[in-house]
Amino acid sequence: MEIPLRCRTNIRSLSTKMKVAKSTLHRRIKEGVIKAHSNALKPHLTDDNKLVRLKFCLSMLQQESLNDAPIFENMFNMVHIDEKWFYMTKESEKYYLHPEEEHPMRTCRSKKFIVKVMFLAAVARPRFDCSRNKHFDGKIGIFPFAFKEPAKRNSKNRVAGTLETKPILSVTKEVYRRCLIDNVLPAIRAKWPQSDVISPIFIQQDNAKPHIDPMDVEFIEAATREGFDIRLSFQPPNSPDMNVLDLGYFRAIQSLQHQEAPNSIDELISAVEKSFDELSSESLNNVFLTLQLCMLEVMKNCGGNNYKVPHIGKQRLIRDGNLPLQIGCDKELIDKIIHYLQA
Repeated sequence: MEIPLRCRTNIRSLSTKMKVAKSTLHRRIKEGVIKAHSNALKPHLTDDNKLVRLKFCLSMLQQESLNDAPIFENMFNMVHIDEKWFYMTKESEKYYLHPEEEHPMRTCRSKKFIVKVMFLAAVARPRFDCSRNKHFDGKIGIFPFAFKEPAKRNSKNRVAGTLETKPILSVTKEVYRRCLIDNVLPAIRAKWPQSDVISPIFIQQDNAKPHIDPMDVEFIEAATREGFDIRLSFQPPNSPDMNVLDLGYFRAIQSLQHQEAPNSIDELISAVEKSFDELSSESLNNVFLTLQLCMLEVMKNCGGNNYKVPHIGKQRLIRDGNLPLQIGCDKELIDKIIHYLQA
């Protein structure tokens, strides 16, 4: 423990500092005496960021439950949206090969400019009946930022005039607004359970610069059509852990997408859309539960993000028929947070 962390990033440097053989150190790792740890960077949070995160987590609790047994909202009225780049391939890939199999050869013109397309995804919490039968899958849609234009000249791949799909590499506020109005809002109106149309629907977005203001006039006009009341809201700054897409759903989509091995932009778009459709609603529902667990950890850390994503054995709970709809909180913790915010 006295050895600086920067000298403990591989077995070679650690064995040198500890003055023991690498083989000895490797045995200690296999025995569990020394544990391997993968450390990821997390967003830096200011004191104001932490206060906003605490207020956000409190707002997600059922207000009528605060005086007795605090519990999170079911979040059925929330739609989480976010953008992500999806790449044609990864710079480094891992395969499992037969001993007699040749090593695969992958090439590209530049590793710095691997073909990529940005997508905007929108998801809500799935809904099941008491027998776990699905009646709303929660998958609103995933939409590529791309356009088609005719080729200007002949090439070995196509003749002039052939429509080509090209990614939008710079998503501006106007491009984002058009995607919301032309794609996300119609998808919500088409897929949302009719029994909840009269209730407000909140679209939660992060604080990226291209994102529009919740009071954007053009958006509000489009969001109130056909009897719907759809509103925009912001999640706390520097808080990807407050969005189910960043919390795990994007990674699941990307894992499936890389199994398709696309060779063109059209194939990449098709692979991402197929992966989005194939992911189960149960997985999406599990991420919403994980979000509530993370909010609980945020409150325990006074708004910080120095915590491990908690696990409650959801698959086991599903098999036993005991998966909770909402996560409860300790009343003493909630009282402590409220007092802290009022101080």
